[in-house]
Amino acid sequence: MSVTTLPPPSPLPWLGGTLAGLLVWAALYSQLVPFSEWAVSLLPVDPASHLGQAITFFLYDTPKVLLLLTLVVFAMGVVRSFFSPERTRALLAGRREGVGNAMAASLGIVTPFCSCSAVPLFIGFVSAGVPLGVTFSFLIAAPMVNEVALGLLFAMLGWKVALTYLVLGLGIAIVAGWVIGKLRLESWLEPWVLKIHAGTAELPDVIVTWPDRIRAGLDSVKEIVGRVWYWIVAGIAMGALIHGYAPEELLASIMGKDAWWSVPAAVIVGVPMYSNAAGIIPVVDALLGKGAALGTVLAFMMSVIALSLPEMIILRKVLSVKLIAVFVGVVASGILVVGFLFNLLFA
Repeated sequence: MSVTTLPPPSPLPWLGGTLAGLLVWAALYSQLVPFSEWAVSLLPVDPASHLGQAITFFLYDTPKVLLLLTLVVFAMGVVRSFFSPERTRALLAGRREGVGNAMAASLGIVTPFCSCSAVPLFIGFVSAGVPLGVTFSFLIAAPMVNEVALGLLFAMLGWKVALTYLVLGLGIAIVAGWVIGKLRLESWLEPWVLKIHAGTAELPDVIVTWPDRIRAGLDSVKEIVGRVWYWIVAGIAMGALIHGYAPEELLASIMGKDAWWSVPAAVIVGVPMYSNAAGIIPVVDALLGKGAALGTVLAFMMSVIALSLPEMIILRKVLSVKLIAVFVGVVASGILVVGFLFNLLFA
């Protein structure tokens, strides 16, 4: 009896569906600003008020981060169908780890994400088996050092400040990620991430068709987005409230004092806040105009966009409390060094 072998399914419907989905994604992403402004205009709230700014921020950032999370996780799921986590780790581990930190931090410079927007990429990197320290280098650099921050600093404060900030910020991302990687803290990831990281949630090694690859991406979206979306909404809601009601005058009075404790005080004040580089640099300009020291203000800015409390809330779904504490401690130490150094160099 002969056995009839059926031909593999055509990839065209799957590829066409994926292309259509990407076009819908792009259309939705392009309308985030008009949508948030339109939605606020329907409410009995002054858009320029504290409440109006908080609501606008929430209505813009929530769909933005969720859209980014969906796209990145889908893409990483497809990539994982080509490369196993073990192979990816082998390419970036050992003596290449330092190079991986530098590459990840450099990639972060050209991705203008705020801290919460960088978290989806962090999850994607971890799930793909990229070493933990390398993923942290990206997570630190992506919000803290990007072309928006550098361009605004250059326009407002000159090329010396912008270049110094670039070198020191990149150095913090590389060194902090390298240190965290050397501590070998992968076991401090949350159990569900460890399962993905170890490859137990992998598809079979032999995946040869595009329909299978696309299914892998969709499965990743279902598994990962389904686990973290409510943490993202909660984190952005807190960030929106802080963003709308932060007392700028109080911040200026603290950071304007010429005392050794002004830099750590600025970091402590900045961590509970949440903004991207474009949003916080105008505040930096205002604080400098009120007499705050440059290093103190930059330490504040770096803590806002690299160590925000909403980011910690979102990361809690992925990292243990101990690992978050190590991350905050290492990055905060680097930020303190930058703050004191800037105050010394640009007194």
